[in-house]
Amino acid sequence: MPDPSLKRSINGRHANPHSICGTTMTILHSLFAQKSWANNELFNVLATVTAEEHAEVVHTAVRMLNHIYVVDRIFQAHLLGEQHGYSATNTDTTPTLDNLQFSVAETDAWYENYARDASESHLGESIAFRFTDGDSGRMTREEMLMHVITHGSYHRGNVGQMLKFVFVAPPRDLYTKFLHVSEPSRRRA
Repeated sequence: MPDPSLKRSINGRHANPHSICGTTMTILHSLFAQKSWANNELFNVLATVTAEEHAEVVHTAVRMLNHIYVVDRIFQAHLLGEQHGYSATNTDTTPTLDNLQFSVAETDAWYENYARDASESHLGESIAFRFTDGDSGRMTREEMLMHVITHGSYHRGNVGQMLKFVFVAPPRDLYTKFLHVSEPSRRRA
């Protein structure tokens, strides 16, 4: 019998995070693996865009990807109980695409490991923190991780739309695609 303390209330109904799909921890790890994969795919496609011909789009896309990175680093610091050193959710200077891709990959790997190793009780811990505008906040570790996932996905979609303006097909940033690419056996009936 599942531990009742693991149940969550969703729209007045109880849901067990240990569903058919796996544990919350397994799903979080899978979502962070998908985030790493999707980020790499997007960086690789963006690298094919001619910066001289589409300078404004490339610059704006890199700024957006840097914003994702900075927010990821801010929440990483919150999870570690450390100061992040950012006063805004983007930096004054824009990194090169190559340097940013390397930094993002390092941070993505950290999140994958964190999500893989976190316990249910650890994920449920509530943490007080300050936003870059000085406002206070409080979230559980699990909520912070879900914020990082959804925030990155939202803004990767923004970058995908930018690519369409210069007639470059964005990568398909889909969880279903990731699952089938990483586990081809799922395609068998």
